[in-house]
Amino acid sequence: MEFTNTKWIAMSDKAIIASIGDFIRQKRLQVNKTQLQLATDAGLNRSTVVQIERGESVTLSSLIQILRVLDLLHLLNIFTTDDTISPLEYAKMKEQKRLRATKKNKASGLNEETEW
Repeated sequence: MEFTNTKWIAMSDKAIIASIGDFIRQKRLQVNKTQLQLATDAGLNRSTVVQIERGESVTLSSLIQILRVLDLLHLLNIFTTDDTISPLEYAKMKEQKRLRATKKNKASGLNEETEW
């Protein structure tokens, strides 16, 4: 996989879509599929594959179907949330964990039973 110094922030939406289309075309050719084969395998029309490869907008659902057929769903890992905590946060939580119960003060009346 080739890494480039693409400045995504500086790119227009249209330029980003065109880059995605180029990426899809390159990956499709690497797996030796025609546009029609990719479209059929993804359950899409060939025109949808043509659109994305030309840098035109397609639905997110169509993009996911194409990525699935090209075995590129791992690219979506960037969108997962990380529910793990850092070791520092874990240490802070352990410090705050109670080790024993506090003794109730009878003088304050908190532990007295009421009689009716």
